[in-house]
Amino acid sequence: MIGTLSGCGESFPARQRANALRERVVSGTSEGPTPATELGRAVVTESEILAPSGAEFAEFAEGAEAVEVAGLVPDEPVEPDASPVPCTPSPPSYRSVFTAAPLAMAVVDREGTVTGANAALADLLGRDQDTLTGAVAADLVDLASDARTWHAYRELLRGRRARLRCTRRLKHPEGHALWVRVTVAPLPPDDGGVLVSVADISDHRALQARLRHLRMHDPVTRLPNRTLFFERLTGALEAESYAESGTGRIGLCYLDLDGFKAVNDTLGHRVGDQLLAAVADRLTRCAQDAGRARAGIPLVARLGGDEFALLVEDSTGTEQLADLAESLLDAIQEPFDLSGRRLSVSASIGVVERHAAGTTPTALMQAADTTLYWAKADGKARWTLFDPERNASRVTRQALVSSLRPAIDRGEFALEYQPLVGMDDDRVHGVEALIRWHHPRFGTLTPNRFISLAEEDGSIVPLGRWVLRTACRQARDWQTRYPDEPPIFVSVNVAVRQVWDSDLVADVADTLEETGLPPHLLQLELTESAVMGSSGRPLQALKALSDMGVRIAIDDFGTGYSNLAYLSRLPVSVLKLDGSFVRGFQIEDRTAQPGAADEVIVEAMVQLAHRLGLTVTAECVETSAQATRLRRIGCDTGQGWLYSRPVPPDRISELLGTPGVQAGVGNP
Repeated sequence: MIGTLSGCGESFPARQRANALRERVVSGTSEGPTPATELGRAVVTESEILAPSGAEFAEFAEGAEAVEVAGLVPDEPVEPDASPVPCTPSPPSYRSVFTAAPLAMAVVDREGTVTGANAALADLLGRDQDTLTGAVAADLVDLASDARTWHAYRELLRGRRARLRCTRRLKHPEGHALWVRVTVAPLPPDDGGVLVSVADISDHRALQARLRHLRMHDPVTRLPNRTLFFERLTGALEAESYAESGTGRIGLCYLDLDGFKAVNDTLGHRVGDQLLAAVADRLTRCAQDAGRARAGIPLVARLGGDEFALLVEDSTGTEQLADLAESLLDAIQEPFDLSGRRLSVSASIGVVERHAAGTTPTALMQAADTTLYWAKADGKARWTLFDPERNASRVTRQALVSSLRPAIDRGEFALEYQPLVGMDDDRVHGVEALIRWHHPRFGTLTPNRFISLAEEDGSIVPLGRWVLRTACRQARDWQTRYPDEPPIFVSVNVAVRQVWDSDLVADVADTLEETGLPPHLLQLELTESAVMGSSGRPLQALKALSDMGVRIAIDDFGTGYSNLAYLSRLPVSVLKLDGSFVRGFQIEDRTAQPGAADEVIVEAMVQLAHRLGLTVTAECVETSAQATRLRRIGCDTGQGWLYSRPVPPDRISELLGTPGVQAGVGNP
């Protein structure tokens, strides 16, 4: 059979075609036949492609008519007018591709020794190409620097792993750093060994470093930003960073500029940014000075706005942080010259220093933020050291605030009552309702622990309604149960925010209608500071309540404004003298004379109140001697432990109908 050899444009007899096929397959080139002595030997190169064996060639040659390989086609009948097929160039050998490839590569045997390397690898590593053959591949690209990579590489040499890829930082012979990505892949089993390719990624790493710097630094001050600060803080608190060396402690100065908002608002954000940059420079200099005195320069970062932080790793104690805080305050208090303007600012600093073990970034920052708040609250332009006891009080306060409103719904509040006893007849004329919070965690809490919190968050309004309704209902119950006794009034404390944030008049009217308590048996107590100077809505509310028949009392009288002229225009019916005046009557030494000044003041206030048509109640009556002197002065009613401590409603019931209240009858 006569066939056609594709790519030569000529016709050959079958034998000539077979010879040509044998020559092209064995040699892999188009440069002519391979010598007969080499026909049965495999061609070994540094590529992944191996030449076929002699047996495979013989089998292939015999069936050449039916197989299309390397430019050969099956036999076709030769047409007299057939046009010759254009000649197609043969592909280059894999050795030439390996040699000319721009990617740096080396072939490594099973022992890890380089058996061949191309010129690109020599150029990349800055070495002579001849010196690479026989070198240890792991040393060339630093594969033994960490145990994990070294183990994976050894496994790959043994044929137990498919591929390895890692990034390495090498030192070029010229002195600069060289970042490379190393890929190790196995060669076919017959070859043995692996192919190592090395790509230069130095430019990519430089770009990454630049982008990271931009992402991790503040554009205004060029200081590390919050992200980098927390990254550094997290690393400093990891156990391995301080377990074997250092002090095992960490410190933080959390700084905030005082009045920076005013600079932005009056001079503009451009000047504000200039001020921030100038502050950053001074903080950096302070950190450098501190670093020269001790090992390690503190990290200075801008956390946002006008807040900065200085992180001190391996701190030596609170004294080191205190010295640093003092230097920061001194540096910032120096005037700044900005664009022809001379500005003066101050700063408040929260200082935290503690053991790193057991501390988290969140806990450290919370402590620093709390301490900074204390520095602001204490007057600004100062540094304050974190106090665990003070912080525990703050935590407790926050816990109470968060549970105030739910506690109302859960029924955790209760009322106790303290008798108001007539000085002339020793009978119970009324009671003051005092709220107690039976907290599931902190136990029973008195009003001074939570009323101010309730006023701050507004929960005093629903809480006050509950107190008013409960007290009025209890007073009505006593009136119903003891119809033959003179009815007693109930006195309820009212916060000034209740007057502003709610319709107190409507609340009182609805409660009186709901409970059936007569208005004259309800007394509302407001502190002197809340009542004095009242105008507008509060004053209108007080007058409306007084017109309704409700009694208005001023609590703790004598400790506030004491505007007596204004007192005459208020719809007040009762003054409650502050207990500090009554305690002045106490005689600790029997040979000493009573406090004459306190007695004169109390007597003057009682006479003034009576001239204005007001009744007077003395608080904190604890001894019979005090009661006797108050009675002689003309005080109308007394309240205190002499008669009874605040007690539950059933204990008050025991006092009702009693001809005279003996000292301590209502006490436990």
